[in-house]
Amino acid sequence: QLQASGGGVVRPGESLRLSCTASRRAHANDALGWFRQRLGKEREFVSSLNWNDESTNYGESVRGRFTISISRNGRLTVDLQMDNLKPEDTATYFCAQGRAPKLVPTYQWGRGTQVTVSS
Repeated sequence: QLQASGGGVVRPGESLRLSCTASRRAHANDALGWFRQRLGKEREFVSSLNWNDESTNYGESVRGRFTISISRNGRLTVDLQMDNLKPEDTATYFCAQGRAPKLVPTYQWGRGTQVTVSS
């Protein structure tokens, strides 16, 4: 089971943080992270963290602005720090657990959380 938190409404250039907690590891080579789905678009990979070596991956549209890390708040929790948000980051974000490095295949999904970036 995955639990996600965070999200909200911000203005362009501002920041938000999402968190995702997994109840347990799924496989020996799994990762935890996020996809997002913008209105009318297909779901796209955002970011992931590989539990085995703590390596990270990012989608091209968020690289350099988003940072995924292991949370200090508990085990099997990752935080996605989203900086310099843009209107095109507006989407429903889905926490996901899947095979490293980019969560494919995806083993389970969390509930979506809305991020809205608007002036």
